[in-house]
Amino acid sequence: MSTYSIHVSGISDATTEQHLTDFFTFCGKISKVEFNKETHTATIHFEKASAAKTALMLNGGTLDGAHLTITSDQIPEGKDEGHHDEHFDQSDKPRAGIAAEYLAKGYTLSDQILQRAIELDKQHGISNKFLSYIQSLDTKIGEKALGPEKTISGKVQETLATATQQAKAVDEQRGITKTASDYYLRALTSPFGQKVKAFYTTTSKQVLDIHEEARRIHETQKAAGISAGAESTPASAGVGSSAPPLSSEVHSTAT
Repeated sequence: MSTYSIHVSGISDATTEQHLTDFFTFCGKISKVEFNKETHTATIHFEKASAAKTALMLNGGTLDGAHLTITSDQIPEGKDEGHHDEHFDQSDKPRAGIAAEYLAKGYTLSDQILQRAIELDKQHGISNKFLSYIQSLDTKIGEKALGPEKTISGKVQETLATATQQAKAVDEQRGITKTASDYYLRALTSPFGQKVKAFYTTTSKQVLDIHEEARRIHETQKAAGISAGAESTPASAGVGSSAPPLSSEVHSTAT
């Protein structure tokens, strides 16, 4: 099976192979990690080219206090989508969304990296599989909760004054977010549903939007009863998962 590799240097003495795995899991599914602690270098092998491209986007990011240098011998060419199955995974998400997950976990990414994520989304577009999932989720749950031809994101944004009340009423009647494990479902049923949908389905974004989405991830996790201080596995590899809680002490810093 072919893999797509990136090389990492400048790794901290405190970093372990598990730290590297946790950090790069946000990019997509990893097939192998080769870590040389003596030289402070590593090679990360991904299953998809899109995951390797996302990892390259993180060049200059911080892990365990060290600024990582991330390179590749051969940057994957062509469009990100090479598979036609219906399931989407982590590497199909918009790069700006993945960057928000990093911030929500408490990793430090410069605003330059966040801008890089935005530019990649503009250049390559957003995975059709991911767009289809968000649209179907919005429509199917909207019809179930509100009636034919209704969407969750549209309904809660009909008027600003009633947005919160409407979202709460839908939740109480149907118990949607009480049983939902999917971050996107919880977000779409929030008063910010339309904003969330726009963030994940359009390429028109600003750095501030990524910071706002990181905070939304944190608030959604907090509402779900996850302690802000809890250590949890940072895997965010597909439907039904999302980034761990936001650290209030770590935000991106301008370069």
